[in-house]
Amino acid sequence: MDFTIITPEIFIYLLKGAGMSLFIAAIATTMGLILGTLGAAAKLSRSRFLNFIASVYVEVFRGTPMMMQITFAFLALPALVTLILGKPIRFNPLVTGIAAISINSGAYTTELIRSGINGVDKGQFEAADTLGLTYRQKMKLVILPQAFKQILPPMVSEFITLIKDSSLLSTIGVVELMKSATTVGANYYAYLPPLTVASGIYLVLTLVISAISKVIERRLAVSD
Repeated sequence: MDFTIITPEIFIYLLKGAGMSLFIAAIATTMGLILGTLGAAAKLSRSRFLNFIASVYVEVFRGTPMMMQITFAFLALPALVTLILGKPIRFNPLVTGIAAISINSGAYTTELIRSGINGVDKGQFEAADTLGLTYRQKMKLVILPQAFKQILPPMVSEFITLIKDSSLLSTIGVVELMKSATTVGANYYAYLPPLTVASGIYLVLTLVISAISKVIERRLAVSD
């Protein structure tokens, strides 16, 4: 329980790891939102082919562990590419990890956006059709802005989840908060202090983001 090893330099090192966790979560959430929008559009389209592809994507990535997806992307996929190209290839851990988390997040976000769109009053769809708007104009100008208010809370929850899930990338060598804490623990042969501090940082991050989210939700509710 010797917390004296958490010097200002060590604390700053842990904060840098937290910054990397936030960076990973922010990029993954953004990419997941893009993938989720495309996935939701495909699931709501009249094309059976697009609906099938989107459904398979959602079921596969929601039905398998994120840890397995990250490991597959970092270890199995390079081996497959090496076999095809006939020369060794290695993927960048950070890029690979962010890609894996983004694709996983996109599967969950697909369902969030689809539910949000389905939650918009049917009269809004009819009004947009009456105005002669194209499908793209209807979604962009009428439906998605209203759906956004419904999906904001679960999207914030997804962002918070990804901050915590970024710790999984420590297994492939990405130096985020979890990896920073275990590195400090290994150097000082004392894991409890750095892991305790890291846990506190995770908690502060999630509480702050949740508080900001509630403020935004209240302002959106007032705008209604």
